[in-house]
Amino acid sequence: MTAPIVLITGALTGIGRATSLAFAKEGARIVVSGRRDEAGHGLTQELRGLGVEAEFIRADVRYEGQVRDLIDKTVTRFGRLDVAVNNAGTEGKVGPVTEQTAESYAATFDTNVLGVLLCMKHEMRVMQAQGSGSIVNLSSTMGQRGAAGASLYTASKHAVEGLTKSAALEGAASGIRVNAIAPGPVETEMLNRFTGSAERKTGLVAGVPLKRAGTPTEIADAIVFVASRKASFITGQIINVNGGKTAS
Repeated sequence: MTAPIVLITGALTGIGRATSLAFAKEGARIVVSGRRDEAGHGLTQELRGLGVEAEFIRADVRYEGQVRDLIDKTVTRFGRLDVAVNNAGTEGKVGPVTEQTAESYAATFDTNVLGVLLCMKHEMRVMQAQGSGSIVNLSSTMGQRGAAGASLYTASKHAVEGLTKSAALEGAASGIRVNAIAPGPVETEMLNRFTGSAERKTGLVAGVPLKRAGTPTEIADAIVFVASRKASFITGQIINVNGGKTAS
């Protein structure tokens, strides 16, 4: 079986980085993308050290020209695109609705929603021509419920889930599966920025039935499974990986 070609955006830290390492352990050929050259090249060398082919391609998912080039360069380098993980995201401005602005809206939605839309547009362009492909978007527990003080992030993840389901319906006839992984609290720098203090972080984690935050590796393992042939009849789904947070 030929090793799949996997593209991961937002790959340089947290869940994205863990996902690149998880796919490498499966023997995939990997393109990692982000906005920091030094970190990107460092991760590429780490992946190659695990015995897989890997490339770093710099891209900012807010800009269509850069997204188009990212996909085209991936196909030029490896000949196809089998799996795309659209992980690039931001927590946005934390605070009440009354403190949000058009600028804070754009700063959140341009990455979390427009970025996913542009990535899927060009990923699906390639995958439709192939007649196959698997796309995994990153949502959140907050994509299915409200969260005081996080209105824009919450709204952006609701939008990601709508995009995921719609793209799944459009891609099905071409053999393209589109799903989303929705993590609960995960031990990342984003969680630390979002909570702002150890006390608030402890309070957030206390609401998880398993009484702990998830690890990036646990989310990565779910992404690898959903992207794989083992999940070949799963499409248009939001897969919760949250320690039971949405069980009630």
